[in-house]
Amino acid sequence: MVKYGIGQPVRRKEDVRLVTGKGRYTDDIVLENQAYAAFVRSPHAHAAIERIDTAAAADTPGFVGLLTSADLAGIGTMPVMVQLKSRDGSPVTPTPKTLLAFDRVRFCGEAVIMVVAESPTAARNAADRVMIDYEPLSAVPTIEHAPSGALLWDSVPGNLVLDWAEGDAASSEAVFAQAPHKIVVDVMQNRVMPSPMEPRGAIGVYDEAADKFTLYTGTQGGSSVRDRLAALLKHPKERFRVVTPDVGGSFGQKTGIVPEQALVLLAAKKFGRPVKWIGDRSEAFLADAHGRDLRMRGELALDNDGRILGLRVTSRANMGAYLSQIGPNVATNGGMRILGGVYRVPSTLAQVKCYLTNTAPLTAYRGAGRPEVAYLLERLLDMASRELGIDQLEIRRRNLLRPDELPYRNWRGLMIDSGDFARNLDDVANDADWNGFDARKKESAAKGMIRGRGIGYYVEVSGGHAGPEPCSIRFTDDGGVDVIVATQANGQGHETSFAQLISEWLGVPYERINILQGDTDYGLSGLNSVGSRTLQTAGNVIKRASGEIVKKGKVAAAHMLQAADAEVIFENVDGVGRFVVTGTSRSITTSELAVAMRREKLPGFDDGLDEGAVFEGSQTFPNGCHACEVEIDPETGKVEVVRYAVVDDMGRIVNPLIVEGQVHGGIAQGLGQALMENVVYDADSGQLLTASLLDYAIPRATDMPSTIGQRFNEVLCTTNPLGSKGAGEAGTVGALPAIMGAIADALGVTHFDMPATPERVWRALKRN
Repeated sequence: MVKYGIGQPVRRKEDVRLVTGKGRYTDDIVLENQAYAAFVRSPHAHAAIERIDTAAAADTPGFVGLLTSADLAGIGTMPVMVQLKSRDGSPVTPTPKTLLAFDRVRFCGEAVIMVVAESPTAARNAADRVMIDYEPLSAVPTIEHAPSGALLWDSVPGNLVLDWAEGDAASSEAVFAQAPHKIVVDVMQNRVMPSPMEPRGAIGVYDEAADKFTLYTGTQGGSSVRDRLAALLKHPKERFRVVTPDVGGSFGQKTGIVPEQALVLLAAKKFGRPVKWIGDRSEAFLADAHGRDLRMRGELALDNDGRILGLRVTSRANMGAYLSQIGPNVATNGGMRILGGVYRVPSTLAQVKCYLTNTAPLTAYRGAGRPEVAYLLERLLDMASRELGIDQLEIRRRNLLRPDELPYRNWRGLMIDSGDFARNLDDVANDADWNGFDARKKESAAKGMIRGRGIGYYVEVSGGHAGPEPCSIRFTDDGGVDVIVATQANGQGHETSFAQLISEWLGVPYERINILQGDTDYGLSGLNSVGSRTLQTAGNVIKRASGEIVKKGKVAAAHMLQAADAEVIFENVDGVGRFVVTGTSRSITTSELAVAMRREKLPGFDDGLDEGAVFEGSQTFPNGCHACEVEIDPETGKVEVVRYAVVDDMGRIVNPLIVEGQVHGGIAQGLGQALMENVVYDADSGQLLTASLLDYAIPRATDMPSTIGQRFNEVLCTTNPLGSKGAGEAGTVGALPAIMGAIADALGVTHFDMPATPERVWRALKRN
């Protein structure tokens, strides 16, 4: 066993830096002659811009200059990367988002002017002195207002930007007409604010002599940010550099580009000096992209034995005022491709209408569509269990795919290749002591509390984002290793996990492995760390490059050790990689060989032991089951999660400690949405009512269960050599149905909508 190899719960090496305050985030970077930016943002949800007066701002001490829409001639609009078609074949209607509003503002917080000054305070003071005359227009603050409300765009009748459908409607209708049992539920996916610890920020630099832009900013992958900015600014991508320092969380929010990143670059060019912008928390609530916000109707057809005959979903999705780069994809392909989960569903139909409203745009948020569909399906199964009188576990067991039915092609053509779904269900029931619930319920009642339990099976789809992923492994002069990757950590522990892979496959000392990321000048272009894809792509390309190094190393070692190529083998003993001449005591370690090759410049080995590779991943299906118990105080309506167990199949686990943390973090965000998080706009004016952490609740450590029972059932996937499946989003996907199912059970109702705040729960108890 390799001490720092695959499967070991190694503590994250980056934590020494991050938890002691030695991390380097965008806000920690201070460049010579740096100026600072602030934005004048719309106070209206919907208004026409009639007049702008910047004279007073220009007189502010420390004022450097400003940008308005007039400075953006020739600049493109924000991209929409996913092109979908409505059911009639028409493409999604464009909503061209300029970097700064020029004639109309469409949500409260939309940027109108960028002010640059000598200090952050001076920039804010100057921004406060800009005078803008607006003509307020009627606002459309919610999905419910959209079809009959004022038009955001003249080209979008009824504010319906996409009317998407997949499946055979006639066949579905026939199935439901003949089914002996039909279950219907309407659920709300409340709008949430991603709220990473580190707000968005950017520093723009322009080198006039080289005609090159440099951007320092938190991202989920610098090369895609570079490419999109180059297209937006109509400048060769070879003259862009994106540097991503440490990133304090993202959850999907930092995967694309945002107007502020382009604007600091344009300002740096205009004013001849670096320009820095760091958003504050209230600015983030107003202007950052949000997540979720759907209204979903689910219908389930079953036979008399509780077996699923058909499933159909009708959704209305809020896109906000503009389509974000992947906004339309979340409510459609993002989630619906896995509709039906790992259950046997003979007939499936999905219909989604995407509406525009005068609110901040919607984008991917941890799970990006999969939590929404898993929540809906599991709530339907709970209701079916109740109506048919079949135990919650049993109705799921009857419908789960068996291992002998795999690989299984689902309704969208995705090939689910591996898993033992019933085992996960049985294991979580055992770990949660499902059969002991009645006794615990009586104990809670004796204390005056109401207890309920919930179950939630989930399946994810990860790793399927097309495109090759590169890496480069380079040995240092002292035999250490630099591993250059194009993926980007934003809290997942890549520096540790990738080092474990190198330690396992090359036997280089763990402490001498350095993971390099976050700079497009390293010369690698790949896709973002999105969709729980990183280990499946970057991990496998590291494996491929390591294999090439071992192959090359055997030939070089044979030369060094004066042996035939076929006589040399590679072995890793206790974390030390060694090339050995079989049947002899002659050997050389990986590090020693790399140093010797560099020193002696072996013919035919111009790059020494260095190697690079690319790998293109395919989809995997992490899955598992969550079981939750809650206690509700009937006097206050407060919900406490008192018991929680989860069993996950994420394929090969490289570092169980890191994966446990990823799952716990996902559960925390699921718990937040289930119990407290809710972005609220005023129903008349479209003003944001939850614009700070005083108004918007996110979970604290005390809101989480004191312990979480966790188990991994590793069923290796067949779609990548490492056998790994995604882990980053799974916790959220399973948490929503488990927690809300427990609350509905405690309240004795068929369904209860998120968020289950104390007031809403208390009112429900009073109604009952």
